Amino acid sequence: MGKGPGLYSDIGKKARDLLYKDYQSDHKFTITTYTSGGVAISSTGVKKGEIFLADVSTQLKNNNITTDVKVDTNSNVHTTVTIDEPAPGLKTIFSFRVPDQRSGKVELQYQHEYAGISTGIGLTASPIVNFSGVVGNDKLSLGTDLSFDTASGNITKLNAGLSYIHSDLIAALTLNDKGDALTASYYHLVSPLSNTAVGAELSHSFSSNENTLTIGTQHALDPLTSVKARVNNYGRASALIQHEWRPKSLFTISGEVDTRAIEKSAKIGLALALKP
Repeated sequence: MGKGPGLYSDIGKKARDLLYKDYQSDHKFTITTYTSGGVAISSTGVKKGEIFLADVSTQLKNNNITTDVKVDTNSNVHTTVTIDEPAPGLKTIFSFRVPDQRSGKVELQYQHEYAGISTGIGLTASPIVNFSGVVGNDKLSLGTDLSFDTASGNITKLNAGLSYIHSDLIAALTLNDKGDALTASYYHLVSPLSNTAVGAELSHSFSSNENTLTIGTQHALDPLTSVKARVNNYGRASALIQHEWRPKSLFTISGEVDTRAIEKSAKIGLALALKP
């Protein structure tokens, strides 16, 4: 695929990743191995307070077809089959969860030089239909994201977004929750050599008349180590350091403090991902 506006989920994604990705207060461990036949097997354990959750997933790639199967601690089996480019620019995703018989879903994604479309429908008698579309190019794009419940005849989700990209700057504006929330975000890559970037996100709720402002930054100390920090207008400050101690294997430690209640203990999160 050549350059294009991407999908609706890409609007504001750079700023969201800078401000929220890899931050966590849990303890997470992931190990991935590969069989001689090329099947990837991943085991993940997460400690949330006193609760421990685990899952085992496998991934098999055969030409342009990728099959993912995950089993969690509640004995749910999640299966996703992705067919990449059965036709130019098209991707088909089929997913379901056992034993939930109403979880089946088919999604089609199509990306063009001047448009990006994603549509999904549940495999039930009265499904929920999702549609998102973006028009524009790799500089300026405008899109919408909506869901329609065929059982009730109601629109359950209605969002709209605008994205502007210029060189090392990305600005986005989205209207969410059926017009109740307005979010503006900004991302600026200051130095490509050190991957230094700054970002900000301002959200306003019309129903509660509340504003939330989050600003953050990231910087690569060396090719294998990066740091990030963020703070919001409620006084919550977070930071993390991530080190790639071997190819594709990452160790991340993150922390959060409430500067308005400094006597409270800081939240510390650890994540270790091992890959061969």
